[in-house]
Amino acid sequence: MDGLREGGMDESCKTKYPIMLVHGTGFRDLALPLYWGRIPRALAERGAQIHYGMQDGWGSTASNAARIAERIREVLAQTGAEKINLIGHSKGGLEIRMAASALGMGDKIASVTTLATPHRGSRTMDRLLKAPQKLFNLAAFAVNNWIRAFGDREPDFVTVCREFSTGHMARFNLENPDHPAVYYQSYACLMRGPASDANLAAANFVISLVEGENDGLVSVESARWGENFTVLRAAGRRGISHLDEVDFRRLPLSRKKTPGRVSDIVEAYIEIVSGLKQKGF
Repeated sequence: MDGLREGGMDESCKTKYPIMLVHGTGFRDLALPLYWGRIPRALAERGAQIHYGMQDGWGSTASNAARIAERIREVLAQTGAEKINLIGHSKGGLEIRMAASALGMGDKIASVTTLATPHRGSRTMDRLLKAPQKLFNLAAFAVNNWIRAFGDREPDFVTVCREFSTGHMARFNLENPDHPAVYYQSYACLMRGPASDANLAAANFVISLVEGENDGLVSVESARWGENFTVLRAAGRRGISHLDEVDFRRLPLSRKKTPGRVSDIVEAYIEIVSGLKQKGF
C-alpha cells in the first residue's frame, strides 16, 4: 500500500526535507496550548520531521522573517538536511515568503505553502486604519505588554495592523518576488456564514460585505498565491474558519464524509504534506 512500509507503519508524510510550521499573528509556539492542535502529531506519526518557527506573536513581518531565517539555519544544522519545507498560516505565510526572497534563504527552502495568508492585504483593514491613532496606541499598549509576558521580544501591534493594508501588501509583493528555485502553493478556507464560528462571527459578517468570501479574517482572493491555489471546503454546513485551520477546537469539522470536501482539518494537512513528498520535497 502506498505510504506504508514493512510492518504497516505509515510514511506518507516522510518528506525528503523537514517541515517547519510557522504560526500567525497573536499566538506563540508554546507547549500548551499548542497553536497547531492535533496536526503536528498526525504528521509525525506518518514520518514527518516537524519543527516550529518560534517567532513573535505580534512582531513585524520583517523582525519575524529574520527569526524564521535564523530558525531555518538552526534546523538545517540540527538535521543535516540541505533544505526545508515551510508551511505558514496567516501572517506566518508572509514571513516565510520574505525569508525566501528578501532575506536570501531561497536556496535553503524547497517549498513554501501558505494557508489563509493575506497576500493582497485587507480592504477591511484599510477602513479600520482610518480610526483615530489614539485608539491604536491604546490597543498597542495593552497587546504589546500582554504578549511580551508570553515571550515576545519585539511586539509591535500598530506596525502589524498597518502591514495588513492593501497598500503595504502591494509594496511587499514587489519587494518579495517568488524565488525561482522554490515551489509555492497556497490554500484558502471559507466560513459558510457568521454562525460557523462564534469567535469570528462579527468579523466574518463585516469582511463578507467588504471583500466577499472569507474565513473570518482573510478573504479567499487575498489568500491566492503561487503555482497552485486551492480552496478547502468543509464537508458539513459549518465551513472552515481561521481558527479551524489550525485545529483550534481539536475536533473534526464534521462527521460527514464527502469526496473533495474536508471533514477534519488534520486530514487536509496530511494531504498537503503527502503532496510535498510526492513532488520529491
